[in-house]
Amino acid sequence: MTLQKSVISLVNVNKIFTRSMSLSNVEEKGTDLKPWQEIPGPSSLPIIGQLHHFLPGGSLSNRNDFMTDFLYKKYGPIVRFDGRFGSPSIIILYDAEASSQILRGENLTAVRPGFFALKYYRTELNKQEGNPPDAPTGLITDHGDIWKKFRLSVNPILMQPQTIRLYRNSLTEVAEDMVKRMRRLRNDDNMIEGKFDIEMNLWALESIGVVALGGRLNCLDSNLPENSPAKKLINLVHEAFRLTDKLEFGISMWRYFATPTFKKAMKCYDDQRKINKYFIAKAREELEKKQKSPNDEKGVLEKLLDINEDVALIMANDMLFAGVDTTADTVTSILYYLATHPEKQSKLRKELTSKDEKQSYLKACIKESLRLKPVVIGNMRLTSKEYNILGYYIPKQMYVLFGHQAMSKMEHYYPRPTEFIPERWIVDKSDPLCHSNANPFAYSPFGFGVRTCIGQRIANLEIETFIETVIKNFEVEWFGPPPKIRVSTMNYTTGPFNFIFKDI
Repeated sequence: MTLQKSVISLVNVNKIFTRSMSLSNVEEKGTDLKPWQEIPGPSSLPIIGQLHHFLPGGSLSNRNDFMTDFLYKKYGPIVRFDGRFGSPSIIILYDAEASSQILRGENLTAVRPGFFALKYYRTELNKQEGNPPDAPTGLITDHGDIWKKFRLSVNPILMQPQTIRLYRNSLTEVAEDMVKRMRRLRNDDNMIEGKFDIEMNLWALESIGVVALGGRLNCLDSNLPENSPAKKLINLVHEAFRLTDKLEFGISMWRYFATPTFKKAMKCYDDQRKINKYFIAKAREELEKKQKSPNDEKGVLEKLLDINEDVALIMANDMLFAGVDTTADTVTSILYYLATHPEKQSKLRKELTSKDEKQSYLKACIKESLRLKPVVIGNMRLTSKEYNILGYYIPKQMYVLFGHQAMSKMEHYYPRPTEFIPERWIVDKSDPLCHSNANPFAYSPFGFGVRTCIGQRIANLEIETFIETVIKNFEVEWFGPPPKIRVSTMNYTTGPFNFIFKDI
């Protein structure tokens, strides 16, 4: 998509947002319900909403926990967060039972808002390519019947355990190559030289590339040429998420005119799509050359190509957009918790070096890490009907954020909530620590219902093979204070990364 066309058509973006964000004027039902405008929350000003609270000296200035702990502690289980400069107002729920009302109520036609700039790019691209109005743009950006039809077409491929298990050996090879790279990068103190988060992103991109693009990208090759498609893809994947983050969480002036960040994002999305298309075409050529037995199980890309190349490209775009930073940050968190709990690390290593193929403790460590630090602070829905939530009237077309990160660390859901206790995912229900004693809607790292993350099985396999390989090779230690976390489109671990990797 040319940048000129993108800028010219930007005037249409407000139509998209007006349609999706306008609140219904439905009259309130029942005299005992308070209107949603009376839900407690930070004070608001015309036009700028609650922006003044984030300015120097404001109550939310420099508070990284404002969406997790702070708002809940100050205002309670339901909070009103007003929009600013065109952004919608949001209701935040910190109550699992109340969350379940909306999540269950919206499950059949679930609309999960977000990634509006990416949606805009993909919608305009479809128009320019002459695709019909009901052509899919992707699972990340579509909703309603278009999303449902597309999801049903790819579910049997990406949610099929037998298909995903095909990648265990390939992903283990990627993990082993990453461990070799980590050894090369260590200094005399056994610490990784350079930016550890960038290294984890390289591993995550190499891993998801095996699935989405049908083969190794060689991201871990230190001699990878700067002008190679793989090197360009490495830079574009990182840049796409960074620019999207700015557009989603920054002041939303791009919705009214083409800001410099918006222009960069449009070009970045376009360049990444072209490179993904190149790798898919290359993989298709390799598949056509390969002689396979009719009984051989096909991989993800091959099955997507059997539908058509457009479907394969859309899913590759989605997987590379949503499956790199998220998975990389998750393994960083798991390593941190294991490094700061050496007794848990030893217990895990004992399991991994045994003949226990279930690897229940490994899975428990992953779940516990995601409880303490999920990828995102919560899930979101756009309501399609009216609700009575905690005594307040919630109308149609209201954005509701479910504060799962805060809820999963509440004492009344999870005893000893701030402690890293993988055992809570293994013990039976008679144990007060048992996770199944908690309301299931307090914890939701991969979403809920029909919009459960379609890449969950892939992500878990990537994480399992990597953590297993690292723990078998290294005694992981940590020194100093915990790493800093920046809350935005996702929870970013920003360092410093004080890991020590000692050979076993």
